[in-house]
Amino acid sequence: MSSAKQHILKRIREAIAVPTPIPFPKSEGSSPVFFPARQENEIEFAEQFTKLLGKFVYCADQSELRAALQQVISVNGWKNLFSRDSELVTTLWPAGNPLISDKDLAGCDAALTNCELLIARTGSIVLSSALPSGRTGSVYAPVHLCVARSSQLVYDLREGLEWLQQKYGPRIPSLITLATGPSRTADIEKTLVVGVHGPGEVYVFLVDD
Repeated sequence: MSSAKQHILKRIREAIAVPTPIPFPKSEGSSPVFFPARQENEIEFAEQFTKLLGKFVYCADQSELRAALQQVISVNGWKNLFSRDSELVTTLWPAGNPLISDKDLAGCDAALTNCELLIARTGSIVLSSALPSGRTGSVYAPVHLCVARSSQLVYDLREGLEWLQQKYGPRIPSLITLATGPSRTADIEKTLVVGVHGPGEVYVFLVDD
């Protein structure tokens, strides 16, 4: 046993002594992993998000947001919307909106939520357990309607994580997730299917603040 152990240790020492080649040399060194932004974050996010089959709506102010939401609701004929974000709903409809309830997530036509951030480089929505709806509205509803402000838009994930650390400090949310377009899978016969494990449609209404 002793000689076998010595033999193994000898082979380990010999292996360590030989320099190991870098497996992907082009990825090492001064070449950046993420390239800097080529254009404004609003344009970059809109391009990346729509490539992922998301639906992007830009609103210059609160009144445009209210009108855009009302148009989408009317065109789709939705009668039952879910939202636990009472502040967002009250801001949009001070007199109330009979279509919106915080009770029937399973039977709703769409869910209305806010978000933590938008990531322009990947067209992603950042959600967390600290939000009024947590992740439920963005996962279980057939359609996700997300309202965000231009001040919530960052270029890449690194900036987003720094922003969250500044916002929450040591009380970082227990769950942070990125939603990148509607749910989709190609597990079955390599055929892309949308809306299998989550919402089949995702709207982002970006309001200039």
